[in-house]
Amino acid sequence: MVSAPVAAWDVAAATPDPELPMLTIGDLGILRAVDEMADQVVVTITPTYSGCPAMREISADVERRLRLAGWRAVEVRTALAPAWSSDWITVEGSRKLAEAGVAPPSPVRRAHGPVPLTLDPRPAATCPRCGSAETTETASFGATACRSLHRCAACDEPFEAVKPI
Repeated sequence: MVSAPVAAWDVAAATPDPELPMLTIGDLGILRAVDEMADQVVVTITPTYSGCPAMREISADVERRLRLAGWRAVEVRTALAPAWSSDWITVEGSRKLAEAGVAPPSPVRRAHGPVPLTLDPRPAATCPRCGSAETTETASFGATACRSLHRCAACDEPFEAVKPI
C-alpha cells in the first residue's frame, strides 16, 4: 500500500522540465494522466515535439519521484496523440515563463483554441521584459526546438519565446 499522503498526480505534476526548469510538467501541460492502483501508478506524458530529447530524462525523474513518495511499481508511458499544444501551458506556467524572461505563447491566441495551420508568419512575440509587441524573430530555434530567439525594438533586449503550436 502507498505510504505517502500525497496523490500521485501531485508528485508527478511537480516534476521540473529539464529544458525549461522554471516550469513543472504540470505547468507545461505534458502530464496527461496518472492512474493509481494500490501500490502501482501509471503516468502518461506527451512530448512538446515528437522526438523531444528530454522525454527520457522526464520519464526517469517522474519514476524516481514517485518511488521516493512510496509507490513501488511505477510505469511512465508516452502518448503522441493528440499532439501537445502550447494551449496546454497553464496560466501559472505562462507567468513563470515571463518572470524568467521567456515569452510565453500569446494568451489571446490560447483563448481561441489550437493554432490553425497557415503559411502566414507567426504573430510577433511580446517582450517579457518591457511588454512591447515590437519584436523581431532572429532565429527559428533557440536552445531547444520548442523555442525561438527574438529581439525587442523597444528595449533592445534579446529573449527566447516558446513557439505557439
